[in-house]
Amino acid sequence: MGRAFEYRRAAKEKRWDKMSKIFPKLAKSITVAAKEGGPDPDLNPKLRTAILAAKAQNMPKDNIEAAIKRASGKDAQDIKEVNYEGKAPHGTLIFVECATDNPTRTVANVKAHFNKCGGQVLQNGSLEFMFSRKAVFEFPKPDMDLDELELTLIDSGLEELEEHEGNVYVYGDYTSFGSLSHALEELGIEPSKASLQRIPNNPITLSEEQMVEVEKLIDRLEDDDDVQAVYTNIA
Repeated sequence: MGRAFEYRRAAKEKRWDKMSKIFPKLAKSITVAAKEGGPDPDLNPKLRTAILAAKAQNMPKDNIEAAIKRASGKDAQDIKEVNYEGKAPHGTLIFVECATDNPTRTVANVKAHFNKCGGQVLQNGSLEFMFSRKAVFEFPKPDMDLDELELTLIDSGLEELEEHEGNVYVYGDYTSFGSLSHALEELGIEPSKASLQRIPNNPITLSEEQMVEVEKLIDRLEDDDDVQAVYTNIA
């Protein structure tokens, strides 16, 4: 147990070291979204999502605007979004979202990460029914009754609202991101986090030692410059 604790502490410190990679990944998401749906976040829910995620990480406004402008440049034309699905030890399922200008390089790297950590890449679509794609918002508990807030948001696509340690979490289908975001804005609520996430339908629980083994793969994937997000079925 001591070795497991030390590894998890080292892993936590390593995640702080990854902060230098967060802005480039966020910028890539913004550029791809602007290229696909246009530079106006009011008319492009995907771009609005990417911008909110960037603001939640304190990304400077100039960086955000530069990423949007790059969408019309030559460099953005080759960036594609690709997803990979795989399994890791102990029944762990992993969904990897990437943005890359070289899918051949990316798939080779992702396969290498899985292989070196005792996992394997699966055929795309294998995990289709294992995860649900959700719009997720997080914000400090507002000065209003949560039951009232829940009733107000239902018409905008709210599926679930919960409170935990002073924060409120709002969940809806991913297609409701725009309407929920607009409803919160109308209520004067500014989310500290807003994103599209893949939520496991049947989450599993791992022991401390098992988590150590699986986190080695997660760390490798998150360190990859082409990887935008990593989702697992771990509770």
